[in-house]
Amino acid sequence: MAKDFYTAIEDRRTIYGLSKEAVVSNERIQEVVNHAVKHTPSAFNSQSARAVVLLGEHHDKLWDLTKETLRKIVPEDQFAPTEEKMNSFRSAYGTVLFFEDENVIKSFQEQFALYKDNFPIWSQQSSGMLQYVVWTALETEGFGASLQHYNPLIDDQVRKEWNIPSNWKLIAQMPFGKPTAPAGDKSFQSLEDRVKVFK
Repeated sequence: MAKDFYTAIEDRRTIYGLSKEAVVSNERIQEVVNHAVKHTPSAFNSQSARAVVLLGEHHDKLWDLTKETLRKIVPEDQFAPTEEKMNSFRSAYGTVLFFEDENVIKSFQEQFALYKDNFPIWSQQSSGMLQYVVWTALETEGFGASLQHYNPLIDDQVRKEWNIPSNWKLIAQMPFGKPTAPAGDKSFQSLEDRVKVFK
């Protein structure tokens, strides 16, 4: 039975312990991402979001190339924790890459010059919503996930490896898989300090 909306929101957490064990079919994963991309809102209905789903050897390749990219930057005597983290992402089932199509954004800037400076901001806001929708939807399917940002360090390699159009700007990477350990306890700041209601 599918979780209700509020339960899904509460249960979505950052999960780092992930395995390659299949939870649902690859076809179902694609359905989840397709649905999210189609229905997540965007400013002026610009629909600038793009997504790439990496499974199997493609997923492994992403984290291998990310690890080797970081190896060139992180001092050798400090690299062990970085390698451990990359290996933990590689141990997951797959990764969703989130992009924004810069050509779409530029087109809307030209059409609506009055809002020109806002379209890149709105694009990021829409991307954030898409990431959240995908993350929560994957959680309802039984996957855990986390959100990573190794862009722009890996942008050129990702573009080359998966033939990504040059106008797609990489925003975030979301490794996902079957959780192997629960998320820790989460603390909350006072809502009285965070929400104001006037009535």
